[in-house]
Amino acid sequence: MLKTIGRTCRVSSRNPAICLNRFNSSIPTNFHREDKAASFEPADAADATATILADQNDMQKFPNKATWIAALREREKQMAEGKTIDSYSYVTPVTTEVGEKTRNESFSYLALPFKDDQWLCDQYMNAFGRLRAGQLFQDLDALAGRIAYRHCAPAEPVNVTASVDRIYMVKKVDEITNYNFVLAGAVTWTGKSSMEITVKGFAFDEKLPSTITEDALPAENIFLTANFTFVARNPLTHRSFAVNRLLPTLEQQWLDYRRAESHNAKKKFAAKNHKVIEPTDEESRLIHEMWKSSKAIEKSGGNKLKSLLFMKDSKVSSTLFMQPQYRNRHSYMIFGGYLLRQSFELAYCAAAAFASAGPRFVSLDSTTFKAPVPVGSVLSMDASVAYTEHIHDENIENDADSPFNFRLPPTNKLLSNPDAFLSEPGTLIQVRVDTYIKSLNSINSKESGSFIYSFFVPANSTAENSPGFASVIPQTYSEMMEYVEGRRRAQDTANFVDTLPKHSSI
Repeated sequence: MLKTIGRTCRVSSRNPAICLNRFNSSIPTNFHREDKAASFEPADAADATATILADQNDMQKFPNKATWIAALREREKQMAEGKTIDSYSYVTPVTTEVGEKTRNESFSYLALPFKDDQWLCDQYMNAFGRLRAGQLFQDLDALAGRIAYRHCAPAEPVNVTASVDRIYMVKKVDEITNYNFVLAGAVTWTGKSSMEITVKGFAFDEKLPSTITEDALPAENIFLTANFTFVARNPLTHRSFAVNRLLPTLEQQWLDYRRAESHNAKKKFAAKNHKVIEPTDEESRLIHEMWKSSKAIEKSGGNKLKSLLFMKDSKVSSTLFMQPQYRNRHSYMIFGGYLLRQSFELAYCAAAAFASAGPRFVSLDSTTFKAPVPVGSVLSMDASVAYTEHIHDENIENDADSPFNFRLPPTNKLLSNPDAFLSEPGTLIQVRVDTYIKSLNSINSKESGSFIYSFFVPANSTAENSPGFASVIPQTYSEMMEYVEGRRRAQDTANFVDTLPKHSSI
């Protein structure tokens, strides 16, 4: 059973559509917490439920939710009537009227009191005692979905994650047992049928604030920032569904709006003019030098060294059957947060195997979901190391450990920031995960999306057989172009970091 404090409205994190007013989180009475933690008021007041709790206690009954058997029967009924509807719940939109809403009206947050709840913390911890980022990604996507539905109210379109524009780990929060987290966000920009949603993670080494609002959360406590783009679709026509216009009311909100507007215009231009960008003169020289170095390394047998690995040897793959337990609660498609977690953990495996050490998550670059993943399909994922960069301190020569016979200037710009992962010597590892879906009634597969994760491994890692600095070696022209594109992405991330405010350590 679940115990609810205050209102009885209880919603799964994967079910963000129905309760659009403020509501309290659901807390399981059998969730092995001590009496002192059970009375923790800030968590009780949170207006979202962590996906780990939703997975364990998914017993709510709402009009926009059904058992999988009921959903299958609804689909059979729709097909018999000659309909093809993406949702088994939103079959008749309440309204299509468009109005205006402020950021405060979509603001939502989730409290994760790790310091005060050891059993909740245990669910978010990886094998090295640090934050299991993939688990947190589910909460980020679910919270963003809740924000999207709150902004669209009273209309009920089908909102889907179109892209994850970036997730960036601003500061180290390795010892999550020492912190209470708050994930909070709001709509920061709207187009005709799309919304940009910004979610930030806040870490507190004391009790959570008694009042949690967008203005009250201190910027110096931010440890993570994430941006999502959601699009609204009419469940009957499958076409775009107009959303409420965002009305910024403060100067900073207008600045955020203009930044997002510029970013979305850039994305649309890139999508319309999608093509492989030819290497610049500098990049062409880089490719030639990498080719010469790779031949020399191959000839000398240097690829057998623990610190070097050819790109083709860094690949790992995974195949999963998409089960209904991980579906969006209003449709026949898989929850985007679950896909983020699975792709992240495969990328983590690739980075860990490559570095022979436990990597730390740094960033997820812009990712577009090209096609939804239906329940009952087969998802294949291929991960490989696309780019590496050695991060040094002042006492190490910039090219002392380079596998190439030329100097490659670093893109990292965080060497002077004591709060960042990259302030110590180590290797920045960029992993690309390509995903494909295949229907059981088809012999063909199609792309679902590509995820670009960056990790960091300290050179002084105590892991057994750790090589310190590690390097991936491209050999073919296509691999070298992937390396060049990885370097471009690293530069984009560095430019993004330049826009972040600098605050003291948590």
